Amino acid sequence: MRVAIAGAGAVGRSIAAELLENGHEVLLVDKNPSSISVERVPQAEWLLADACEITSLDEAALQRCNVVIAATGDDKVNLVVSLLAKTEYGVPRVVARVNNPKNEWLFNESWGVDVAVSTPRLMSALVEEAVSVGDLVRLLRFSQGDANLVELTLPREAALVGTRVGDVSWPTDTSLVTIIRGNRVLTPSKDDALEAGDELLFVAAPHREEQLEDLLSLRDEAETEDEPEEE
Repeated sequence: MRVAIAGAGAVGRSIAAELLENGHEVLLVDKNPSSISVERVPQAEWLLADACEITSLDEAALQRCNVVIAATGDDKVNLVVSLLAKTEYGVPRVVARVNNPKNEWLFNESWGVDVAVSTPRLMSALVEEAVSVGDLVRLLRFSQGDANLVELTLPREAALVGTRVGDVSWPTDTSLVTIIRGNRVLTPSKDDALEAGDELLFVAAPHREEQLEDLLSLRDEAETEDEPEEE
């Protein structure tokens, strides 16, 4: 897979290094000469150019890219790069970094963004994910299709503990994509039984999140009423 990254700062270089380690072809583009540090990511291609200019993107052969990542520290630049990548070059997947959470509403399909990553939101989500059991945590927003990647750790007292995935009446516009159980990452099948402590990752429409959280977090009312009171 060929990936172009606009912005060769610390964020862009870190992404590039990981993608290269996974066997992908990476091009780093930056207009600041001081950011062109070939020795830091020697396996990548480097281009000293303004990623907001069509001539620069032509030189980068953006039409051959499977993914473009707009990872600069300037939200205006990231929006322009995303729009050009999608509309002028037809790049299938555009991922954009959101620096200021106040601008997050702009990063949608109208600007060519498929996935918007807000670092402050992601950091807070990771903190919530580490300490929350039974609460839905929004990890990422997919601009195209109006959906979010959300996570919930199944509490011990949840009504669905022990229930097969195929027997659950999941809300519409939601999809269980992964179960993380201890050190294992499971692709859920209809015969897998849910266990307490499972980290469940869903792609879900925003208006279904509350319904999904209620389904996974609450114990059956009848079961709760049958429990003996503590003396």
